[in-house]
Amino acid sequence: MTILTIDTRTFIAAAPKALRSECGGLTPAQFFDRYCERTGPIRLSGWSPAGNGGSAHAATLEFTDHLRTIGTTGSPVAAMTSALYDEGYPFEILQFHQRRTDDGTATFVQCEVNGRRGWGAAMADGGAESTIRAMIAGVNRLGA
Repeated sequence: MTILTIDTRTFIAAAPKALRSECGGLTPAQFFDRYCERTGPIRLSGWSPAGNGGSAHAATLEFTDHLRTIGTTGSPVAAMTSALYDEGYPFEILQFHQRRTDDGTATFVQCEVNGRRGWGAAMADGGAESTIRAMIAGVNRLGA
Protein backbone atom coordinates (compact mmCIF):
# COMPACT_ATOMS: atom_id res chain seq x y z
CA MET A 1 0.00 0.00 0.00
CA THR A 2 1.16 3.51 -0.76
CA ILE A 3 0.68 6.32 1.76
CA LEU A 4 -0.37 9.55 0.08
CA THR A 5 -0.48 13.10 1.26
CA ILE A 6 -3.79 14.40 -0.03
CA ASP A 7 -4.69 17.97 -0.86
CA THR A 8 -8.36 17.71 0.13
CA ARG A 9 -9.35 20.78 -1.90
CA THR A 10 -7.97 19.13 -5.06
CA PHE A 11 -9.68 15.88 -4.06
CA ILE A 12 -13.06 17.62 -3.67
CA ALA A 13 -12.56 19.46 -6.98
CA ALA A 14 -12.17 16.04 -8.67
CA ALA A 15 -15.57 14.90 -7.33
CA PRO A 16 -18.53 14.65 -9.71
CA LYS A 17 -20.89 17.62 -9.85
CA ALA A 18 -23.69 15.84 -7.94
CA LEU A 19 -21.38 15.12 -5.00
CA ARG A 20 -19.86 18.62 -5.01
CA SER A 21 -23.41 20.03 -4.82
CA GLU A 22 -24.31 17.72 -1.94
CA CYS A 23 -21.23 18.67 0.09
CA GLY A 24 -21.15 22.40 -0.73
CA GLY A 25 -21.16 23.59 2.87
CA LEU A 26 -18.57 21.15 4.21
CA THR A 27 -15.00 21.97 5.06
CA PRO A 28 -12.37 19.71 3.49
CA ALA A 29 -11.97 17.92 6.84
CA GLN A 30 -15.74 17.38 7.12
CA PHE A 31 -15.84 16.07 3.53
CA PHE A 32 -13.05 13.62 4.29
CA ASP A 33 -14.72 12.44 7.52
CA ARG A 34 -18.11 11.97 5.85
CA TYR A 35 -17.22 10.36 2.51
CA CYS A 36 -13.85 8.70 3.13
CA GLU A 37 -14.90 7.02 6.33
CA ARG A 38 -12.14 4.94 7.87
CA THR A 39 -14.32 3.33 10.54
CA GLY A 40 -17.03 0.75 10.15
CA PRO A 41 -17.53 -2.99 9.82
CA ILE A 42 -15.00 -3.39 6.97
CA ARG A 43 -11.37 -2.34 6.71
CA LEU A 44 -8.81 -2.86 3.95
CA SER A 45 -5.89 -4.35 5.86
CA GLY A 46 -3.80 -5.38 2.87
CA TRP A 47 -3.34 -4.50 -0.80
CA SER A 48 -0.63 -5.89 -3.06
CA PRO A 49 0.12 -6.92 -6.62
CA ALA A 50 -0.69 -10.58 -7.27
CA GLY A 51 1.31 -12.17 -10.03
CA ASN A 52 3.35 -10.68 -12.83
CA GLY A 53 0.62 -8.69 -14.58
CA GLY A 54 -0.28 -5.14 -13.70
CA SER A 55 -4.02 -5.85 -13.45
CA ALA A 56 -3.93 -8.58 -10.79
CA HIS A 57 -4.10 -7.64 -7.10
CA ALA A 58 -4.90 -9.22 -3.75
CA ALA A 59 -7.03 -7.35 -1.22
CA THR A 60 -7.32 -8.47 2.39
CA LEU A 61 -10.56 -7.32 3.97
CA GLU A 62 -10.91 -7.21 7.73
CA PHE A 63 -14.43 -7.84 8.99
CA THR A 64 -15.54 -7.72 12.62
CA ASP A 65 -14.67 -11.34 13.32
CA HIS A 66 -12.56 -12.57 10.40
CA LEU A 67 -10.26 -11.75 7.48
CA ARG A 68 -10.99 -12.44 3.84
CA THR A 69 -8.56 -12.17 0.95
CA ILE A 70 -9.94 -11.63 -2.53
CA GLY A 71 -8.04 -11.73 -5.78
CA THR A 72 -8.79 -9.20 -8.45
CA THR A 73 -7.89 -9.75 -12.06
CA GLY A 74 -9.15 -7.10 -14.39
CA SER A 75 -12.12 -5.52 -12.64
CA PRO A 76 -11.72 -4.91 -8.90
CA VAL A 77 -15.39 -3.82 -8.84
CA ALA A 78 -16.66 -7.29 -9.77
CA ALA A 79 -14.46 -9.09 -7.23
CA MET A 80 -15.29 -6.65 -4.44
CA THR A 81 -19.04 -6.61 -5.17
CA SER A 82 -19.12 -10.41 -5.08
CA ALA A 83 -17.15 -10.54 -1.81
CA LEU A 84 -19.43 -7.94 -0.20
CA TYR A 85 -22.55 -9.89 -1.21
CA ASP A 86 -21.03 -13.08 0.21
CA GLU A 87 -20.40 -11.27 3.51
CA GLY A 88 -23.99 -9.99 3.77
CA TYR A 89 -23.57 -6.50 2.30
CA PRO A 90 -25.78 -6.20 -0.81
CA PHE A 91 -23.82 -3.47 -2.56
CA GLU A 92 -24.80 -1.79 -5.82
CA ILE A 93 -22.92 0.99 -7.59
CA LEU A 94 -25.25 3.62 -9.02
CA GLN A 95 -22.57 6.05 -10.24
CA PHE A 96 -18.82 5.65 -10.64
CA HIS A 97 -16.37 8.49 -11.22
CA GLN A 98 -12.60 8.28 -11.31
CA ARG A 99 -10.03 10.98 -12.03
CA ARG A 100 -6.29 11.12 -11.95
CA THR A 101 -4.97 14.08 -9.92
CA ASP A 102 -1.50 15.26 -9.00
CA ASP A 103 -1.90 13.37 -5.71
CA GLY A 104 -3.04 10.01 -7.15
CA THR A 105 -6.30 8.52 -8.40
CA ALA A 106 -9.54 9.82 -6.89
CA THR A 107 -12.56 7.50 -7.00
CA PHE A 108 -16.14 8.43 -6.10
CA VAL A 109 -18.96 5.88 -5.98
CA GLN A 110 -22.60 6.55 -5.36
CA CYS A 111 -23.87 3.29 -4.01
CA GLU A 112 -26.83 1.58 -2.44
CA VAL A 113 -26.56 -0.77 0.53
CA ASN A 114 -29.68 -2.27 2.11
CA GLY A 115 -31.91 0.37 0.48
CA ARG A 116 -29.76 3.34 1.63
CA ARG A 117 -27.99 5.50 -0.95
CA GLY A 118 -24.92 7.63 -0.57
CA TRP A 119 -21.36 8.35 -1.68
CA GLY A 120 -18.04 6.78 -0.82
CA ALA A 121 -14.75 8.35 -1.89
CA ALA A 122 -11.07 7.46 -1.78
CA MET A 123 -7.68 8.48 -3.06
CA ALA A 124 -4.86 6.03 -3.74
CA ASP A 125 -1.83 5.75 -5.95
CA GLY A 126 -3.60 3.49 -8.47
CA GLY A 127 -7.11 3.18 -9.80
CA ALA A 128 -7.77 -0.37 -8.55
CA GLU A 129 -6.84 0.39 -4.93
CA SER A 130 -8.73 3.68 -5.04
CA THR A 131 -11.82 1.84 -6.28
CA ILE A 132 -11.67 -0.77 -3.50
CA ARG A 133 -11.19 1.94 -0.86
CA ALA A 134 -14.14 4.01 -2.19
CA MET A 135 -16.39 0.95 -2.16
CA ILE A 136 -15.40 0.17 1.43
CA ALA A 137 -16.04 3.80 2.42
CA GLY A 138 -19.53 3.55 0.89
CA VAL A 139 -20.35 0.30 2.69
CA ASN A 140 -19.03 1.61 6.01
CA ARG A 141 -21.08 4.77 5.64
CA LEU A 142 -24.33 3.08 4.57
CA GLY A 143 -24.17 -0.48 5.77
CA ALA A 144 -23.01 -0.04 9.33
